Amino acid sequence: MTPVELSRSVLHAVRCAVDDGELNVVVPSRVVVGRPGPGGRGDYATNVALQLARPAGQPPLRVAALLRAYLAREAGVTDVEITGPGFLNISLDRAATSAALVRRILGEGLRYGHTDAVAGRVFVLCVPYEVRAEVLADVLARMVGSQGGRVEVRHGGAVKLEPVPAPEECAFLRPVPAPEDPAFLGPDAARWALLHPAPHDRPRITADHLVQRESNPLFRIRYAHARTRAVSRNAADLGFTTTGPETDVDAADTPHTPDTPDTPGAQQLLVLLADHPRVLATAAALPHADAQAAPSRLTRHLLALADATLAHLPAVLPRGDEKPSAAHRSRLALAEAAGTVLAGGLSLLGIDAPDHL
Repeated sequence: MTPVELSRSVLHAVRCAVDDGELNVVVPSRVVVGRPGPGGRGDYATNVALQLARPAGQPPLRVAALLRAYLAREAGVTDVEITGPGFLNISLDRAATSAALVRRILGEGLRYGHTDAVAGRVFVLCVPYEVRAEVLADVLARMVGSQGGRVEVRHGGAVKLEPVPAPEECAFLRPVPAPEDPAFLGPDAARWALLHPAPHDRPRITADHLVQRESNPLFRIRYAHARTRAVSRNAADLGFTTTGPETDVDAADTPHTPDTPDTPGAQQLLVLLADHPRVLATAAALPHADAQAAPSRLTRHLLALADATLAHLPAVLPRGDEKPSAAHRSRLALAEAAGTVLAGGLSLLGIDAPDHL
């Protein structure tokens, strides 16, 4: 279960409480779930009870107790605890949710995280004639497109822009310009150099982006993707593969599945894979200024995902005389899911994801 899916489950619990007459509130359009804070428990936490307490005319702890009973009935939820002034701390059935997550990614492929959340909406993005602004606008359009929307780009000078229908309908994109033309880096490294820093930070246009070492973040991401492809080829040579959404990643004959990580990085890898749809969805908040940082946010997400993938990969294949087992199939499925998400994320950035490096 991804944070986006869990958010829907929390909303469903609220709606059920309202329908049963337990709460007299307007069901919110969205709720936020995140990692538990200090003193929290479980896999995720939400402050929805505190959010609804005032309109419900009840103490937050009372609202939390009501919602706890409904939320505990949701599929995939194993426990709900109340901490602090009324935070709901949610524990998930990792055996079910992690296996389902891997199957979902392998089934959806490069479109994992794509939705129709803003289908039919058109966002006007006003940008100056400057290389960094152009690249950011292109990636924002790709990310919004992944959520079903469309971006209309309007150009203008560094200060004056073409007229737009109405100020509130336009997102003005004015990142700190590139200090020099990044073309000498080549298309992929140039894009990375412009996209990785936050829009308000000055991009660094240097040959460091071309270094084929782990000190180079772009190389690390592409290398992690290429390694997942190499592991798949090597596994096939050893006689075992995963074949997509029906892969036996939660076989009953093994204690090792992606939901009970048995490799370094596996738990963090699962968390990052589950969070990928939320990262893509941040671009759909245009014209809010925070949405303009979505490309930079995606680069950092892919870098964290690459590091967790590289930590996971050494234990995927059997060693020595060890025979391939269900545990190895589970690890391979998780590695292939990670490679798929890395490739999909790079494609949204307009950067190639080669199978060989």
